Amino acid sequence: MDWKKIKEDSFQAGFRKLIKKTFQLPNGKIEDFDIKKEGPAVCILALSKDNNVVLARQFRPGPEKTLLELPGGLVDKNETPLEAAKREFLEETGYIGDFQFVGESLDCAYSTMIRYNFVAINCHKIQKQKLEENEFIEIVEMSLAEFRKHLKGGQLTDIESAYLGLDYLKLL
Repeated sequence: MDWKKIKEDSFQAGFRKLIKKTFQLPNGKIEDFDIKKEGPAVCILALSKDNNVVLARQFRPGPEKTLLELPGGLVDKNETPLEAAKREFLEETGYIGDFQFVGESLDCAYSTMIRYNFVAINCHKIQKQKLEENEFIEIVEMSLAEFRKHLKGGQLTDIESAYLGLDYLKLL
């Protein structure tokens, strides 16, 4: 027997939208699941002209710590994932590069987000960052060897994007 959706309700929790989905499970039991309703996002594994990985150092409220992360963000309405990736990368870092689409990935089992993963090569800075009012990002360039260690250290939020990008570039 398959899972059968019985009902779905949505509600606002701060600036996040949540969905409560009620399913009948294969064993007949009825269960509720809270799902984050999130739009599409982009994530970029970016390499400088010197083959350093371009990272964003920023505080993250969930783990309550400063992390070194891949640049990225949400796709705006009427914007393609590629347009969003280029815009977010330029805004967050001040860099441009040559973008290539790598593939899609799911955020997690309890989210509606689809992440569009990109690599950008030959990246270089052309302007100052254009951050939003609540963004405080320092750009860090890290060698590929150090990035591989960072990736294995469990302190990167978009691990799948990094692995997909490194694999696409044949740098794993």
